[in-house]
Amino acid sequence: MSGRDTVKGRDAVSGRDAAGALDTDKLFAARLHAARARPYLATALFALHVVPSRQVPTMAVDRYWRCYVSPGFVVRTPVEELAGVWVHEVAHLLRDHQGRSDRFAHQEGLSGPGERLRMNIAADCEINDDVFGDGLPCPEDAIQPHHLALSAGELMEDYLRQFRLGPRTLHMAWLDCGSGVDGRDREWDLGPDGAHGLSDQERDAVRFRVAQAITGRPGRVPRGWRRWAEEVFHPPQPWRELLGAAIRAAASGAGSGDDYDRSRPSRRSAGVPGVVLPSLRRRPPRVCVVVDTSGSVSDAELGSALLEVAAIARAVGGRRDLVRVLSCDAAVQAVHTLCRDEGIPLTGGGGTNLREGFEGALRSRPVPDVIVALTDGQTPWPERRPPCRTVVGLFPRPLSWDDGEDEPGYVPLAPPPWARVVSIGSPSPS
Repeated sequence: MSGRDTVKGRDAVSGRDAAGALDTDKLFAARLHAARARPYLATALFALHVVPSRQVPTMAVDRYWRCYVSPGFVVRTPVEELAGVWVHEVAHLLRDHQGRSDRFAHQEGLSGPGERLRMNIAADCEINDDVFGDGLPCPEDAIQPHHLALSAGELMEDYLRQFRLGPRTLHMAWLDCGSGVDGRDREWDLGPDGAHGLSDQERDAVRFRVAQAITGRPGRVPRGWRRWAEEVFHPPQPWRELLGAAIRAAASGAGSGDDYDRSRPSRRSAGVPGVVLPSLRRRPPRVCVVVDTSGSVSDAELGSALLEVAAIARAVGGRRDLVRVLSCDAAVQAVHTLCRDEGIPLTGGGGTNLREGFEGALRSRPVPDVIVALTDGQTPWPERRPPCRTVVGLFPRPLSWDDGEDEPGYVPLAPPPWARVVSIGSPSPS
């Protein structure tokens, strides 16, 4: 057979058919291997629709859950490594890197292909420590945080603030996981009107089913996936919109959050030839969260408070270094700068006096722009309005005026009028 065997029209040496079409047998065998190695991701893996494309360097995804695959890449990549790439691409979609990249770019005023490449690199750093290992070998060119001298276990937004394109990233210029990662449309994208795209509702359903699979049998699921699943299941609270409004109001106040940055020249530089003037940028405001840890607050409510703290960190653009958590019962127990969504100790268990908590928040340096109090409301309040925005999230309590102050059902006077108040779990803010 002229020096090389063929079986059913397929080239036995190259692994593709004579026309150079995509080797779907190999590709789908790799997806099956990925589903066996990561069973909790099976729903998402099989929701992806494959689109062959010779314009794609390896594999890439768009926001509509289409997976664009290079036939040549499938030929030269072993099945086990292909399985890891399947998991890698679907992780980008499950964690909404496209939406997060767009929001980050808008907040930071970023544009251009260089910044989008940086977002792709940061997104890979977030997910790759959760993708490879345990049956999925790590390719030599897979990007890891240590390649950039960064710590593992952080989020895309954290990494974006810690590195720039330079000598360390030269070998990463080939990277392109598609518009489903950085939000920038590609020439190979089929777009919103193309075939086999998932609707918003279908995408949400896939995420929910994957989160169910993770929380139902966590087992050896990596911490990053467990954290993601908790966020998917935690229902959105109306008070978060209120907090977001308070944060935006604090950021827009005169003299709050102003800083000069030379990375983006001022538009006035055009009038001063040869001089680069810095532009005025606003940083997200600093937030101090006072958590009521008195005996009247249940463990479940404290757990909910930790999830709200994570939501607050996202509300300030992922800048967890700008969020402090202060636990308080009758006195301030501890103050922590938020470095992780997990591991924040909430100590207490005595009486309640959030006046101490507010005073502790105002004593911290730098002074916060916003104070958020998470409490059941059974506390004396500061007599004077703090010199910053204040939001109070109230844990729900049954209305009972017959109990004494020391009884669990006691309902004190409402928070002062200068605080923006909402009941956590209530359908609408006050």
